[in-house]
Amino acid sequence: MLRQSKSDRTLKENLMLASSTALVSGMTNVVGLVAFLAFTSNITGHVANLSKHIVEQNFGEILVFLLWLFMFFAGAFLSSFIVRSLADKSYYRAHSIPVIIEIIILLFVAVYGHNFYRETQTEREIVIAAILFSMGLQNSLVSIISGGLIKSSHLTGLFTDLGGEVAEWLHPNAEKTETVRDKIYIRFTVLGFYLLGGIIGGYFFNLYEFAVFYCIPFILLTILYFDVSELALHKVTRRFNRSKN
Repeated sequence: MLRQSKSDRTLKENLMLASSTALVSGMTNVVGLVAFLAFTSNITGHVANLSKHIVEQNFGEILVFLLWLFMFFAGAFLSSFIVRSLADKSYYRAHSIPVIIEIIILLFVAVYGHNFYRETQTEREIVIAAILFSMGLQNSLVSIISGGLIKSSHLTGLFTDLGGEVAEWLHPNAEKTETVRDKIYIRFTVLGFYLLGGIIGGYFFNLYEFAVFYCIPFILLTILYFDVSELALHKVTRRFNRSKN
């Protein structure tokens, strides 16, 4: 899922990337909403709240929402910077480092939330900032890898794109190409797994609270493992073929 450039990717690889990252985003967003009463996979609602607090001149809240917006931006910036810096050396390294950083951050949230969180306002603001940073990392990375085709942490743009692509597919004067069909498959995959992640996250948070955050890094680890295992299998097969010859 991470070894290919955007021009070399197959539909299967994009579907796997879309499903796994959308599952993570859906779980993270719903758990954040239940635990902190705040959306944690996107910043659209935070921009609206920022505008509201500016009008009401709630300067403390203004600073908090500016921090949250900056953290999402900072995650996206760092992810993009890492990919641009390392892509000419190794696509896998360039794409895996942001995922590793995201795993570390979400493990911190899991450990802190499960063992130390005391529900103070300051703790809430810091933990939300950390989660938004991780979602900025993921959203930027997935967008870069897929050439802008996949954005896994929010659905507003997805519905806009899906509406246009379904219209193109159904319109009698439009050419029904495989490219349009594949895009529709990917949009529905993101939507379905985002919803599934939300259901899973909400259900298990009610049972295990912050311990559910341990599951999210595990899903991200499977993304890293998929390419490593495939590469190892390829090396073993190549050595076996050489020994036969």
